[in-house]
Amino acid sequence: MVKMSLLVMVVFTFVIRMGLRWREERMAALRPAAKGPRLGWIATQKREINVWVTAAALGVLATLVLLGGLHWIRQLQGGW
Repeated sequence: MVKMSLLVMVVFTFVIRMGLRWREERMAALRPAAKGPRLGWIATQKREINVWVTAAALGVLATLVLLGGLHWIRQLQGGW
């Protein structure tokens, strides 16, 4: 069960990251082009890490809700 939860967590993290990337690209297409200074390499890497951490946190929450819900459904049905 632990391996399954880790696999589900990784899958959720990647799916959420793809959704966040899609949202970023869509929002960038809707707003006019910025003429300010471009981000440096370090700032870009920090931003990318921040997005991955956000995706991982949301993936953990989704895994807890999914597998916890399945556990409680099984408990309410009286099975172990």
